[in-house]
Amino acid sequence: MTTTYAIPLRTRFRGITVREGVLLHGVAGWGEFSPFWDYDAATCVPWLRAARESAEDGWPEPVRTTVLVNCTVPAVGPDRAAAIVRVSGGCRTAKVKVAERGQVLADDLSRVEAVRDALGPEGRVRVDANGAWSVDEAVAAIGGLSRFGLEYVEQPCATVEELAAVRRRVDVPIAADESIRRAEDPLRVAALDAADIAVLKVQPLGGVRACLDIAERIGLPVVVSSALETSVGIAAGVALAAALPELPYACGLATVGLLERDVVADPLLPVDGALEVRRPEPLGELPVVPAGTPERWRDRLAAVDRLIRQDREA
Repeated sequence: MTTTYAIPLRTRFRGITVREGVLLHGVAGWGEFSPFWDYDAATCVPWLRAARESAEDGWPEPVRTTVLVNCTVPAVGPDRAAAIVRVSGGCRTAKVKVAERGQVLADDLSRVEAVRDALGPEGRVRVDANGAWSVDEAVAAIGGLSRFGLEYVEQPCATVEELAAVRRRVDVPIAADESIRRAEDPLRVAALDAADIAVLKVQPLGGVRACLDIAERIGLPVVVSSALETSVGIAAGVALAAALPELPYACGLATVGLLERDVVADPLLPVDGALEVRRPEPLGELPVVPAGTPERWRDRLAAVDRLIRQDREA
């Protein structure tokens, strides 16, 4: 059984204004398949494997009942950034998007300053450049932003080699995201001493168990983050965070609030800065999606499934 959704975002994020995906139902419950539309079928294979794990296999037993989370601040103006922090459900950590195309470092500085003021001196601020800076740009930007007391900088540059070069030149810890989830070898960041923290996302990496395996082998502290899913997909991220032996950092799983609505009656939203480890059920009837959307996702599912079958038969 599959159900398609299409939900507007409150703020443009990652270049999109509507989040789309498919919910799959199996013997273990519901899973979510929601790769972005700029991903080809091969890139979507682990996303479907993750959705099927959720729907058909379920997840490992948790070792904690709640997961501390950060709020996520898109590349908005300082007033809006501060407002997002204030209504974040008690989050004491904020991840701030920086290096947005069309903006300059002054925009990042004013946004991060507003977030720092909203959190107060005891709150934690981390920034995410999504690989947009060169090495020299990253070093300069981190130098300017570090006065706000950064917890870490996520993916300042695109390549593992660049991350390693930046890490040697700055005092702020470096976290790797794309250099793990979009890499042929996710362990290279550890081999090259390119990062202090590993950011793991369940769908792009093929499921909760696949992420637990990477976490064990990579030997770095882990932050579990979302891929901008509904509560059905976020539940898988929470399951991963709940199953990790150690969880020293707040996780980037408080992103349901970026959606105008959710597919469940009781969304996974933070309370006192944490998410409860639970599995919400989708609504009986989801909002109507635009014409042609279910057909596009049906075709996409079929194309990705063919690749999985071919790999199994090879």
